[in-house]
Amino acid sequence: MNVKIDTKEKFHVVTPTDAAISANMTAELCSKMLELAEGPVKNVVLNMKEVKSVDAGSGEALLKTQQQFYENSSSFVICELTETAEQQLDDAGLLEDMNHTPTESEAWDIVQMEEIEREMMDDWGEEEAE
Repeated sequence: MNVKIDTKEKFHVVTPTDAAISANMTAELCSKMLELAEGPVKNVVLNMKEVKSVDAGSGEALLKTQQQFYENSSSFVICELTETAEQQLDDAGLLEDMNHTPTESEAWDIVQMEEIEREMMDDWGEEEAE
């Protein structure tokens, strides 16, 4: 699977360049994104602007990966879904559980808000412990 990775201060933008994503390709993609989350920059924005087709297995793998990110106190946001891919995920009953935005800029905003929220929760937890 071909992807473009752009690393920012608080997150990586991962952009698959293939028009269709199958389940076996998604396994590789999810593994790569989870690997990125182990580094100093833990958040990922998955830009799907080039993807025209996503099968249900791929959608399920992406949803599972999103859950893994949040379990590890990091963010995972999908953005710029094409109309066809969005419809396929919706038809599979997966879209409503996914953290997704229409634009990459909005995805960046969500990552930054979640970072602030985690910092505030950490500070609050420290105050409770005192």
